[in-house]
Amino acid sequence: MTGSAKVALVDYGSGNLRSVAKALERSGLEVVRADSPAELDGADGIVLPGAGAFRDALDHLRSQGLDEAVLNAVSRGRPYLGLCLGLQVLFEEGDEHGTVPGLGYFKGRVERFPESGSGSERLLVPHIGWNRVHFRGDHPMVAELPESDDFYFVHSYRPVPSESDSVVGVCEYGEEFAAAVARDSVFAVQFHPEKSQQSGKRLLDAYARWVEKSR
Repeated sequence: MTGSAKVALVDYGSGNLRSVAKALERSGLEVVRADSPAELDGADGIVLPGAGAFRDALDHLRSQGLDEAVLNAVSRGRPYLGLCLGLQVLFEEGDEHGTVPGLGYFKGRVERFPESGSGSERLLVPHIGWNRVHFRGDHPMVAELPESDDFYFVHSYRPVPSESDSVVGVCEYGEEFAAAVARDSVFAVQFHPEKSQQSGKRLLDAYARWVEKSR
């Protein structure tokens, strides 16, 4: 195939689409904003960014038919990159503003950080700032990344997976939590690569190579 790989940036009302689009373009990808299922069909990859509330995101995805469209694209092997809320919606449910069902791709739920860690220290919630992520496993994305790298986080909720083999990156904030999950054509992170300078660029470059190889 000729030309840059094209990724659909799922638009469900999130406020940070522009910065994510620019970051993906710097990694050599052609970016198309997608707010309907038809716009996902011709894409080589799917990116679902996130800044907002779990319930609002799921409501919008379902009202536009994007929930099924995203899962169908994943089932066809289109590489999916989830960023922050784009990771959280993949789980069975979240507890933000009441229990809300998610897409159910991964088993487990999304829960608010506790106010204190495993020791006696009090945690600031939301968790904001740079933290080191340690990667593990043999997913194609992990194979392209350093064993550990520093990324920028902004979140009050984090995934609590039921299956440990879905966790490919961990971070410490009060206690260890899942910072990256993956299976087959899905790779999703709790942090913001578009705000993570060179470490974020490395991750998005790896995603661009994965998409290109999957075309």
